[in-house]
Amino acid sequence: MFQWPKRGDDSQADAPFRDIGDLKGQVAVISGSTSGIGLALARAVASRGGDVVLNGLGDPSEIERNRSEMETSCGVRVRYHAANMLRGDEVADMVAYGKHELGRVDILVNNAGVQHVEAVEKFPSDKWEQIIAINLSSAFYAIRAAIPIMKAQGRGRIVNVASAHGLVASPFKSAYVAAKHGVIGLTKTVALEVAQDGITCNAICPGYVETPIVERQIADQARTRGLSRETVLRDVILAAQPTKRFVTTDELAGMFLYLVSDLGASANGASFSIDGGWTAQ
Repeated sequence: MFQWPKRGDDSQADAPFRDIGDLKGQVAVISGSTSGIGLALARAVASRGGDVVLNGLGDPSEIERNRSEMETSCGVRVRYHAANMLRGDEVADMVAYGKHELGRVDILVNNAGVQHVEAVEKFPSDKWEQIIAINLSSAFYAIRAAIPIMKAQGRGRIVNVASAHGLVASPFKSAYVAAKHGVIGLTKTVALEVAQDGITCNAICPGYVETPIVERQIADQARTRGLSRETVLRDVILAAQPTKRFVTTDELAGMFLYLVSDLGASANGASFSIDGGWTAQ
């Protein structure tokens, strides 16, 4: 059993926690990492010495600016792969690219996601298919490609960015809620399968974070409900969060760094709520 060091014994004072933020020599592949949560997690990895494969949509010049800045400021290797999350073969190729270009895949983050807000009876079929493919199926294809690499290494960390909507529902979000509940189920199943291989698979379930996808949700909710933006923000978006504030990306990064560290080795198949108390209600 771990014994806290005696006062004055500085050599061991931080021993259990010394390496929690050290990711030197590790490689992270992060989908949907050109903005929002994914970009914040990519920066968390790079700032602690890990190499990163970015992925996502956006202005090519802005993506290159972020990639180059991260690489230069952190002294790590940062690559970009333009895999379309609608195509399983491209998702698998993104993972293989990480191994080929950077030599390993230690951390896989499935973060890519899209949203559409509409009543079930009016929900467009193409939007349903798109949301299920990007939010759920892409995670399956990435995990399937990463596990053989991680097994060969004897260690790996898979972190799926789910949502509070992976645990509870809200109206007008049938596809998103279904997909995120699926991500939680996938997380549990994978965790059981790789539990003896030095690999963990966990889900982070954020409440509302101020990101581009949430900004679009505010606009969609205002349109769907016939409300002003301010009313939607107060009475719809943040109504469920007892803190009445957005979750920050730094708060998500803190949990993420724990999960990918050695201290997180026994956290497996779990869903970590970071939602200001939303799902406690």
